[in-house]
Order: sequence, then C-alpha cells, then structure tokens
Amino acid sequence: MSSSILDEVVAGRAPRPLTFTVEQFHQLLAIGFLRDGDPVELIDGVLMRKNRAAVGENAMTHGRRHAVVVTRIQRMLERGSAGNFHVRVQLPVTLSDRSEPEPDIALVRGMDTDYLKSHPRSSDALLIVEVADSSLDYDRETKGRLYAAAGVTPYWIANLVDDQIEVFESPQRRRRRHERSTCFRAGQSVALKFGEGRPLSLPVAKLLGLAT
Repeated sequence: MSSSILDEVVAGRAPRPLTFTVEQFHQLLAIGFLRDGDPVELIDGVLMRKNRAAVGENAMTHGRRHAVVVTRIQRMLERGSAGNFHVRVQLPVTLSDRSEPEPDIALVRGMDTDYLKSHPRSSDALLIVEVADSSLDYDRETKGRLYAAAGVTPYWIANLVDDQIEVFESPQRRRRRHERSTCFRAGQSVALKFGEGRPLSLPVAKLLGLAT
C-alpha cells in the first residue's frame, strides 16, 4: 500500500514541509489565498483544518451538542464575568510567532475594540476552553502542549465523550505540559477566579447541557 507524503515525512523519508509564521499566515489572508472565515488555524507553523464536527457529521459544520455547549459556556461566562473581560468565540488567540489557534471559547481582558490592531495574546486570556467530542485526543495532546508552552492557565476541555470538564493548570512552558489536571463531573462546580475578586462557580451539568 502506498503511503501519503505526510507518512513519508513522519518516517523521515521526505524533507520537512514548509511552515509559516503568524505574519505570513496573515499575509495569506490579506492576498486572498485563504478566505476570512475559512476553518483553518496555524498550529506550530502548520496550517491545520479545524475539526468542527462530531463523528458522522459534516466536517465543515459544528456537531449539534458541540454548538449547544459552546453557547452555554459563552452565556454563563458573560453573565458571571467582570466588566473588564469579554468572551470571544472561535476567534484567534496569538500564542507565539508560529501559533494562532482559534479556541472554542477565550475569556480575554479588556473590550473587544482593544483588539482592532492585533489579536489577543496568551497573556490577555483569563481562560481558554476547547469543546471536545471527536477532537478529544487532539485537544488533550496537541492543543494542550501548545497552550502549556504559551503559559495558558487555566485551560479547560469540555469533554463531551465522558461528560466532564477537565481543568489544566500550572503550565510548564519548557516541558510543554500542564503540571496539574483535575476532572469535574455533573453534581460538581468549576471555580474561575477573577483577580482578587470572588471566584465564579459554574455547575458542570449546566456547562455541558446536562441540566437546564
């Protein structure tokens, strides 16, 4: 059976592919090589198509439960967050000169108009959330390493496979991993701390669409 070029690269039988910086990625958008809104994000210099589907659903659309949970989390964060933060949904966060993912949810400092000239960076993010069904391993491993290397904390995975919220904290940037992870299930709440203020308590069952 013939192997793909990616298999050949991984096996070391082909040269490494050309990678891009964030600046070059933006230039591809500016000249129309990529269209604004295309489901593509830059991960470690590689253009990656975003997985927006549950198993068996159209790969260019969101799974139904995935969409509900993104909306749930967005609304709960907007209701509970302080006025000096706002929620961005599936929009870019610049982590380095080679990575600009589009997490499902990012809670970032300031007003939306603060980012007219540049996207938020990892230091602007109070929280990043990925909602995972078919993408669970990718969000735990590839995305997890990416966010840890950028110092993102906390990083949440809304795990729709096991019905739990996975919270990753204490990023070890050089090791590209979070030192601490905790799982929260229905009947529990996840706390999100805003500076010195009182933590926001979010029920897992409501976050995951398991309760009204």
